[in-house]
Amino acid sequence: MSARSTVFLVDDDDGLRRATARLLAAHGFEVRAFGSAEEYLAAFDPRAAGCLLLDLRMPGTSGLELQQELARRGSPPPIVFLTGHADVPASVMAMKRGAIDFLEKPVREEELVAAIERALALDEEQRIQREELEALERRYAALTPREREVLAEMLAGQLNKQAAYSLGIAERTVKLHRSRVMEKMGAGSLPELVRMAGRLGVKPATG
Repeated sequence: MSARSTVFLVDDDDGLRRATARLLAAHGFEVRAFGSAEEYLAAFDPRAAGCLLLDLRMPGTSGLELQQELARRGSPPPIVFLTGHADVPASVMAMKRGAIDFLEKPVREEELVAAIERALALDEEQRIQREELEALERRYAALTPREREVLAEMLAGQLNKQAAYSLGIAERTVKLHRSRVMEKMGAGSLPELVRMAGRLGVKPATG
């Protein structure tokens, strides 16, 4: 878990919010508490590492509506719902939209802590994946148009001679571009390059 990770607690019940914040802090979690979805959205920073512990029913924007709004903004934090009302349709909807867990108040301490730990671990994993993808995108953006064409031929399994014929360039030029593609993408092998291209959505040449 990242040392910078924060549990963002959103609950309109003042007493429960304070008690939950104290409980989580006692377990070593960094906690920021909000009394409404609107208050949380006003302070929302998509770059902040952490997860959201969210009440389901609140005056104004509900927990489900907040979940939907965060999804609309992109890269929402992992969400653990906490509710005092057994609501099967709402729990199904929340989980379909990607919630980590749906807990009922009063929740057992160990159950809550375990759910928070899962959510924070998922957030860290997703952030690592996003950072890796962003790095790949920067490498791909550094390729010249011709290098991207050669990359597409490589992904199609074309030999240098075949790629040269397809692109109308000399075979030695293809060899030069192949080495530059491997170097710029930071790929140690062709299979690794293929995996990178897959993550980027780069397609093979189509004859």
